[in-house]
Amino acid sequence: MRYDIPAPMLAKAAAAVPDPAKTSGGLSFEPKWDGFRGLIAWDGDTVEIGSRGAKPLTRYFPELVAALPRILPEPCLLDGEIVVATGRPGAQRLDWEALSQRIHPAASRVEMLSEQTPAMFIAFDLLALGEESLIDQPFHRRRAQLEELLADASHPLHLTRTTTDRGTAVRWLEEFEGAGLDGVVAKPLDQPYAPGKRTLVKIKHARTADVVALGYRIHKSGSGVGSLLVGLYDTDGTLRQVGGVAAWSDRRRQELVDELAPLVERDDAGDVVTGGGERSRFSGAKDVSFVRLRPERVLEVRYDQLEGARFRHTVQFERWRPDRDARSCTYDQLDTVAGYDLADVLE
Repeated sequence: MRYDIPAPMLAKAAAAVPDPAKTSGGLSFEPKWDGFRGLIAWDGDTVEIGSRGAKPLTRYFPELVAALPRILPEPCLLDGEIVVATGRPGAQRLDWEALSQRIHPAASRVEMLSEQTPAMFIAFDLLALGEESLIDQPFHRRRAQLEELLADASHPLHLTRTTTDRGTAVRWLEEFEGAGLDGVVAKPLDQPYAPGKRTLVKIKHARTADVVALGYRIHKSGSGVGSLLVGLYDTDGTLRQVGGVAAWSDRRRQELVDELAPLVERDDAGDVVTGGGERSRFSGAKDVSFVRLRPERVLEVRYDQLEGARFRHTVQFERWRPDRDARSCTYDQLDTVAGYDLADVLE
């Protein structure tokens, strides 16, 4: 028996925790874990860890590969989050930096980090049990079977908590941030699993998006990265520039040149390929050319709003996303703001 790992079900953003009474079938709420999305398949012989993008995560977490066959009572396909916690007992919190360092090409370093910063898997859905696919089952049934499956589970495998009470979810949104979590997820109780579809709702503490690094402009001092240009994939597969990230420290500007060097595009002669950029009426004679990068590296940014197809202002760097595939960075992850009459604002 071998499981085909599907694309994970996704979430669309909302500004507030939704009211279950206004949703047909009701909602289940759970904490939004700040880690790598992982779909773990154990067929009774081997463990495979799929990700939200096309990148398999199996080789990066050998401690999970070793532990899960001992813990899981039978073959299954789990959906959940890979996280790393650091800090002293009683004051632990999720550590994104420690988790992101786990994606490393050297097997020796992967093994070392698996011992120094071991990961946990937080399960929140069950897609198959034995030879039975559960994808077409409503979430409340999948959740019941997941609870039964993991009734005796032990570290590093954990079952996320859930509630159907909106007040509890609101409290979680406020309190769990102190532990490094980044919001709450609402799931329709009566809906089947929908691979690749944004049928869930996420409520986060900040508005963020995962974008692709397209290139960078040299700092006005003539040295280092002044701004990093970022893009998103349109529905037709076109990668469009949507804005830029700036405000690096002097030291960080220099470090970025070295970090991005392997991604710099070069022509047949080995020369760096540059782009012309987009000139606005405010830029005047300012040089807007930039060094082109192969669109392979993903970063998460904070933004306030979208205007047309671009971010309204310069966005703020949040973190690198080594677990994300660049092609998965599309416009449909962005908040869609409901229309509102300006006259009502002015009154």
